[in-house]
Amino acid sequence: MDETAFAQVTAEAIAERAGTSKATLYRWWPNKAAVVIEAFRQAIAPELPLLDTGSLREDLTTQVRNFARVLSGRGGRMLRSFIVAARSDPDVAAAFRSIWSDPRRAEAREMLRHKQTRGQLRKDADLDLVLDSLYGPLYYRFLVKNESPSQKYAEALAGLVIQGLVAPQR
Repeated sequence: MDETAFAQVTAEAIAERAGTSKATLYRWWPNKAAVVIEAFRQAIAPELPLLDTGSLREDLTTQVRNFARVLSGRGGRMLRSFIVAARSDPDVAAAFRSIWSDPRRAEAREMLRHKQTRGQLRKDADLDLVLDSLYGPLYYRFLVKNESPSQKYAEALAGLVIQGLVAPQR
């Protein structure tokens, strides 16, 4: 999967590599995008565990650092190819949202909600804005500036966002 850009992947090649037929693929997935993005999710998800160690700072910093690391490697190259393809292909866009971004955001939102209930995160924090603030700069640096975000950048970003998330001390 990672050695070929998404645009060059064919359903025939996927079926051949999987040792099955193209018809079998389409019985399980609606299109090539869904197959490839599902394979990507399964391969990358273990590199991006949503931890709950009890420390908001540690958990978010680790998550942002891990995502920066993914962007710096072959996972980042595949992610970029999905995003580029999604700009002009509604099937890719739908598969990307339903298989990758929406589930990841839902899991992260739930983790943040849990931290809110434990008082680690301000009760009035907009959780979608928190996620945009954590990941938006990484995507910007990666997609717009064409730079892999460094671990130092990821840590500084997490620290900056966390400052605004912590419940005020009384």
